[in-house]
Amino acid sequence: QVQLVESGGGLVQAGASLRLSCTASGRAFSSVAMAWFRQAPGKEREFVASIFWSNGDTRYADSVKGRFTISKDNANKMVYLQMNSLKREDTAVYYCASRRLYSSSINGLTTPSAFASWGQGTQVTVSS
Repeated sequence: QVQLVESGGGLVQAGASLRLSCTASGRAFSSVAMAWFRQAPGKEREFVASIFWSNGDTRYADSVKGRFTISKDNANKMVYLQMNSLKREDTAVYYCASRRLYSSSINGLTTPSAFASWGQGTQVTVSS
């Protein structure tokens, strides 16, 4: 059983920074890639960033490129999302996701269907 637990969300003002963390656990945990998605009220879940465990290749949504950074800690099975210059439109529940199946490229791992395991989410609210 794979468990993903997100933390680090909160209420911040526009322009501030937050760092989200995702801890993976479970004896059967096996993953080739991790990702962050987000979902705002009334909207579909959307891709934010993804990363390969093996080589650290990353992919970002255009809306966060240059502001957000995804990183990993292989030894502790943790993934982070550093969010800088936050905007009101970044307000959402942020979810951590894990993919177990092999993929040759990080570029295709941008849809929720590409990831089988999900955390419960952490709320990020950005006020103006």
